[in-house]
Amino acid sequence: MYPAAPLLVPHESSEECTVGGYHVPRGTIVLVNAWGIHNDPKIWEEPGKFKPERFQSLEEERKYGIMLLPFGVWRRGCPGEGFAMRIVGLALGSLIQCFEWKRIGKEMVDMSEGGGITMPKAQPLLAMCRPRSTMLNFLSQF
Repeated sequence: MYPAAPLLVPHESSEECTVGGYHVPRGTIVLVNAWGIHNDPKIWEEPGKFKPERFQSLEEERKYGIMLLPFGVWRRGCPGEGFAMRIVGLALGSLIQCFEWKRIGKEMVDMSEGGGITMPKAQPLLAMCRPRSTMLNFLSQF
């Protein structure tokens, strides 16, 4: 559960309030730590593990909807969320359909994070791809 950036876009509190016991005056710049929420073991069982089954049912989606914030939420959420989700699915599907992929090396994937505002991986995943034979046959017709 790795958000693209650790913090959501800054917002200004529209009114005075108390959050988690802290007084927040009106007009305060507020940041949401999405990384902290996504990696909180009180919310997620084994947050560092790849467990796509967390999101298999719609009921689970509703349960975790406010706890998974890669795009923010509601009226302050990212207006490009729907577009981004469609493009990622299309791009990933095309890459899998058109190419055969092979990892370089046999070591486990290092999921540790490097420095930077976009939270890059400390060690990039190296992979090699080649066009699938069906794609080569299709493209050779033109």
